[in-house]
Amino acid sequence: MAQKQERRQIKAPGPAALISRILAVIAIALALILAGGTIYALAFRGKGVGPGTAAPAGDAPAPSESDGMFTGIGRIRASTGSPEPATVILSIAFPYPPGDRAFSEELAACVGDFRSGAADYFASLSTEELRQKDEAAVKEELLGRFNDLLRLGQITALYFSDYLILE
Repeated sequence: MAQKQERRQIKAPGPAALISRILAVIAIALALILAGGTIYALAFRGKGVGPGTAAPAGDAPAPSESDGMFTGIGRIRASTGSPEPATVILSIAFPYPPGDRAFSEELAACVGDFRSGAADYFASLSTEELRQKDEAAVKEELLGRFNDLLRLGQITALYFSDYLILE
């Protein structure tokens, strides 16, 4: 009996199979990057202090060791009111208890309201009125506006890392 030899030909994968494999490798790489970033963020989570963190000014109490620094408002560019408007550039930060998750979430949800409240405040003042106010008075008035927006906690002090009035 003669044995039949079967010949198998190995076919090169078609272009669709090759593209599928490349996309699968890319998807796996992205998943690993996201997982690694998440693990890194959870393992080395800071207290919110980073670039743009403001230094205490004036008589404001220094934040305690248990406080984090909320810098999520970012840099605000606002215009003063008439007759000759000027541009105000301002970066605001404030201490908050990072362990209070509900308050932290409320702060994050209010970032847009904080930004628009600060812009409205500066728009309500003329350039001359703003120049007559000292930084402590501006902080106090903004602090009152910010605290009026909050229900789950209160902000105790504001810090400015930038405060410029440009004409």
